[in-house]
Amino acid sequence: MRPSGHSESVEMYLKTLAVLGGRDQAMPVAVVAERLGVTPVAANEMLRRLITLDLVMHEPRRGFRLTEAGRDAAWDVIRRERVWERFLVDRLELDPARARGWACLLEHATAPEVLDALDTFLGLPETCPQGQPIPRSPDDPVCWGARPLADVELGESVRLIAFDDEDPEVLTYLHRVGLRVGSIVRVTDVGPRRSVISLDGPGGAVVVGRDVAATIETVAATTPSSGDELAARPEATGVTTRPRP
Repeated sequence: MRPSGHSESVEMYLKTLAVLGGRDQAMPVAVVAERLGVTPVAANEMLRRLITLDLVMHEPRRGFRLTEAGRDAAWDVIRRERVWERFLVDRLELDPARARGWACLLEHATAPEVLDALDTFLGLPETCPQGQPIPRSPDDPVCWGARPLADVELGESVRLIAFDDEDPEVLTYLHRVGLRVGSIVRVTDVGPRRSVISLDGPGGAVVVGRDVAATIETVAATTPSSGDELAARPEATGVTTRPRP
């Protein structure tokens, strides 16, 4: 049994709701389904199940949001995975694109005392290798809440600050074409209904689908290049972070 006491599929929904903003507002089923790559019917069925576990609540005509118990479970799982990601990449020098999957396997077997020791050993890093903040309380942000690449306008230049897609194939592709945390890109073309976005990046011309672009957080190209710097300058993203211990 995982430390949260919940199955992997339950944890995935809790994490997804938290990252989408479901800690503070209701999220439509269609949005949750799109992020998870499942049908709205399947997402609705699972979310209804989470209501019976007191992890999610439903707001009519608006969607689903996390309960206090759901928030507690979500941030804990996210912290576990991101701390392990940091260790796998920084200390073992493993592939950043695949570290999240391995971290998911490790987190469920890690006692709280071990995780705290690992976190301290790493120096309490602010972010995971994909640029997302590492929460250490239910009130800490689990994402920057910055503008997704999918919303960037034609001709704009932005800096990529975080990736949220957990698919190693997607992350491998992004890294292979030169899109990494800190990369500056310019939107050179936008497909019909923003179905695809063409970019001029460090590795040249790149085309990214809307679903992937929606999981990449950006800020203006003139803002800091690292998550630690962003944490020190919350005005860059609008997210207030905790001070370092």
